[in-house]
Amino acid sequence: MGQLLEFDQDGVHVSGYLAEPSGTPTAGLIVIQEWWGLNEDIKGIADRYAAEGFLAFAPDMYHGNMATEPDEARKYAMGLDRDLAAREIDAAIRWLKANKGVAKVGCTGFCMGGGLTLATAIRPTSSVDAVHVYYGGGMPDAETISRIRVPVMGSYGALDQGIPVTQVETLRDTLQRAGVENDVKIYDGAGHSFFNAGPAHHPPSAADSWERSVGWFRKHLN
Repeated sequence: MGQLLEFDQDGVHVSGYLAEPSGTPTAGLIVIQEWWGLNEDIKGIADRYAAEGFLAFAPDMYHGNMATEPDEARKYAMGLDRDLAAREIDAAIRWLKANKGVAKVGCTGFCMGGGLTLATAIRPTSSVDAVHVYYGGGMPDAETISRIRVPVMGSYGALDQGIPVTQVETLRDTLQRAGVENDVKIYDGAGHSFFNAGPAHHPPSAADSWERSVGWFRKHLN
């Protein structure tokens, strides 16, 4: 359904995978990878959003590299230039709006990509319109979270060993106090990476979060 492509936007070179809907897209969506890279799982998620009417772009944060083993993935994730990643994500959002005829663009991401998604919501240089964070680690402090001005959905696993439930509750409570529309849900029985393909996949949580995600973006991007 999709295609690999590269483009330049505002002096930033971006590569990734673009999945286009069959008709006129309702909105744009950035889909950010886990620490493995731009693999078939992430491309498939972009395809699923395209099937729901979104113009979905998954940027290649590792610029052609991909991991299959955790140690390799950890090396790539630790070596990620976060400033460059932020510029690429912001450029991809602007590119969709400027060149693909979509007025609004959302962002979703998983694990490492979830953290980058939340950072996109916080970053004043981003023109993102709504986000959905899947178990993004490295939770910012409450003061930083309170800078967010766009709607935030969050999906986390109660059994996630790397993201304490108390951190997720802080995210939800801080957004609430800041008057930011939010839907932050903690799934019982689910661990880290419950949505993506692999041994941690938790079908009921994945299915529910998908329905919430599609509804969220249809509401806030149309």
